[in-house]
Amino acid sequence: MHIEGKRKLTQLKKKNLGNKRLIQAVDQLIDDLGGDAITSVDELLKIRKDADRVHSKGLYFFNLHVHRTLIFIHIGRNRAEVLWAGTHEEYVRTFKNNTNTIEKWFRANTTSN
Repeated sequence: MHIEGKRKLTQLKKKNLGNKRLIQAVDQLIDDLGGDAITSVDELLKIRKDADRVHSKGLYFFNLHVHRTLIFIHIGRNRAEVLWAGTHEEYVRTFKNNTNTIEKWFRANTTSN
């Protein structure tokens, strides 16, 4: 699967340089998403139990559990686009735990909808 927006994950890692476990978890997510073995969302969901589908348009949050870090990804045909990454507090501020807010944010901040 091709990953777009990988820069957001790199920025997240730079912001948390002292947190080796978080860096390893982000690297594992990149490996999981970029693997050639994954050709469908179903296969990805078998590997990534932390994936939470938040919209029928292929929008998922990945919760790196130990760290309460959330990564918002749009999964399409053989591609994953990283849209947002941040802490749980930043998630609540941005998306207000509301699927309607998530959809509005997605429409306003992407061109791939």
